[in-house]
Amino acid sequence: MNKITQLFNIKYPIVQGGMIWNSGYKLASAVSNAGGLGLIGAGSMYPEVLREHLQKCKAATDKPFGVNVPMLYPNIEEIIQIIIEEGVKIVFTSAGNPKTWTGYLKERGITVVHVVSSSKFALKAQEAGVDAVVAEGFEAGGHNGREETTTLTLIPMVKEQISIPLIAAGGIASGRGMLAAMVLGADGVQMGSRFAASFESSAHENFKQTIVNVKEGDTQLTLKELAPVRLIKNKFYNDLQELYAKCPTTEELKTLLGRARAKRGMFEGDLIEGELEIGQIAGIIHEIKSVEEIINEIISEFELAKREIQHSIF
Repeated sequence: MNKITQLFNIKYPIVQGGMIWNSGYKLASAVSNAGGLGLIGAGSMYPEVLREHLQKCKAATDKPFGVNVPMLYPNIEEIIQIIIEEGVKIVFTSAGNPKTWTGYLKERGITVVHVVSSSKFALKAQEAGVDAVVAEGFEAGGHNGREETTTLTLIPMVKEQISIPLIAAGGIASGRGMLAAMVLGADGVQMGSRFAASFESSAHENFKQTIVNVKEGDTQLTLKELAPVRLIKNKFYNDLQELYAKCPTTEELKTLLGRARAKRGMFEGDLIEGELEIGQIAGIIHEIKSVEEIINEIISEFELAKREIQHSIF
């Protein structure tokens, strides 16, 4: 058993990203049932909606699953209480200071993992007492680091600094990507984009089809003044670029972004005015598949790539 399978009591060291508007109980339970660790994305759920998804997830799997909690969430105290009441054993925190909730959660027997985009924050997370970190490179979809450090360089730099288990994220959607990350020092991987384009993802069919059609260069990291986010280039993205040409204030950017823009794009399927978040690796995702097929393919490719490397290294 490796450190990640041991930590979460799962078969494969594969974690599904807790993505907003994509990661409901159907996706999380399917990933857990297939041998990975499924995560419910609390970032797009009102407290009572989260409770409903947690209860449905418990009914759909007897395997471990967790919740991803962005700590900027306005109802964070209520969210944490629901997680505890519903008996969730694994929490991934992001977008905030890990010191805030780690001790509280761990005192209640919960395994805590924090998402970081630099070795500096990985160290802070370790000092805060988390059980593992997810180091996410700039290739990742959704919100990520301002520094634009790629996964290829981030993983070995974080590995050098910490002693707790390390999960690699950003630009990983295949068995070969998983092997590469683990060769660089990761103990496991977290994948978002690959699972967003699955039958079980709660995203709109329009968005899933768009992921499959994404080519190299079709996404861009933007909105660093608010919270950096990687977007598919659509009309909303182009409107954003036109605004940037006028040197906008933070308030002007907030006004254009408005409210529920991500929900509009990913959950309701508005491909024109919606915010469409996906990773660069979408360029190698060519088909919407079941979670079981995806995980089986990743493991088969991982094993094949491992054998090929052993035979081809001089």
